[in-house]
Amino acid sequence: MTSPTRTLHVDDVRRFVDEHVFTPHGRGRVGIELEWVPVPRDARCPATPEAVAACLPLPLPGGSRVTFEPGGQLELSGPACADVGEACRAMRRDVDVARRALAPRGVELVGEGIDPRGPRTRVVDAPRYRAMEEYFDTAWPEGRTMMRNTAAVQVNLDLDGPAATDGVDARWQRVHDLGPVLVATFANSPFDARGRPTGWRSTRLAVWDSIDRRRTAPAHRPGLDARGAWTRYALDASTMMIRVDDTTSAALHAPVPFAQWMDEGHELGWPTLDDFAHHLTTLFPPVRPRGWLELRMIDALPDEWWPVAVAVTTALVDDPAAAAVASAAVAPLRGRWRDAARTGLADPAFRAAAEQCFAVARAALPRLGADATTIAAAAEYHDRFVARGRTPADEQLEHWNQLLAVTG
Repeated sequence: MTSPTRTLHVDDVRRFVDEHVFTPHGRGRVGIELEWVPVPRDARCPATPEAVAACLPLPLPGGSRVTFEPGGQLELSGPACADVGEACRAMRRDVDVARRALAPRGVELVGEGIDPRGPRTRVVDAPRYRAMEEYFDTAWPEGRTMMRNTAAVQVNLDLDGPAATDGVDARWQRVHDLGPVLVATFANSPFDARGRPTGWRSTRLAVWDSIDRRRTAPAHRPGLDARGAWTRYALDASTMMIRVDDTTSAALHAPVPFAQWMDEGHELGWPTLDDFAHHLTTLFPPVRPRGWLELRMIDALPDEWWPVAVAVTTALVDDPAAAAVASAAVAPLRGRWRDAARTGLADPAFRAAAEQCFAVARAALPRLGADATTIAAAAEYHDRFVARGRTPADEQLEHWNQLLAVTG
């Protein structure tokens, strides 16, 4: 909580980032977080977090932690696993158990980057989410869409790779370079929250990009190492809320960079290290360091495809041979996040880079311990989408156009 006098300085922040954000917890492990949209067959029986949670047999067999996003999106957060095969097997078990438990209630788990069935109501009434919504409402109306209607596949990789020479700064650069191609390759949200085509293959990323870019833009900074870039990013980002007590958070309606709050204070007090740690949880760049690297740029995907996104991403970051080829392939597309979200693989440059990345990733999957099911799915994904310059978003649009033609 806040302090009545100044206690926090830049050196304290740098030390915290070094010790708590960029201190590795392991080497070469893989974690998966999946967000799902619970969709009830009968609208009269809404799939509230309380109803969904009551159906789930906890603990789940694969070890996933169950939480809910503000709009009721179910999030399964798997444990850190020794390799991508173990991570995918554990998460498949948990998704399967969740699906079977929810089926009698008539609830389906849908993997889409944006739920297009209409603006969802905020159903998680936590102080954090109340303050977050109030903050976004001051200037970024799409903040409500982000909180309530979006869903993602998140790949968590250790700060240090399996190879002893694969250090933090090299991986920080690599994941940022790969990011736009991963967005384009796995785009799966061509509609807005009301079900209207937007012209984007990843409307989810477009939504994130439209809200307070001081906390949603990429954190990489040319000329700065990973620690320096993240420290600068965090200090420049506006303070979203000040926690008054355990049950109350006050949203700030005027932009106040954390560095300014640290230097000048506020009528509610001066920030402490605990406030800085909380501030970091309100930053949402496509790559977020947390003692590991959270890759947050991939749209939610259905059962058959999320393991492909996880496995291919892991291969391109963790396998030295695949990483070397992929880094060269994606270098010309560095920083083209918006282009990736808009065009997907319809852009020949993104398609060519995705082809090269998939080729080396698929070759690396057996070396990384991927299971046969995931290896086969990666081959199918390549043939169905990458080789044809398409994404799951294109299939959604195609289906929508067919329905439109039938219904007039």
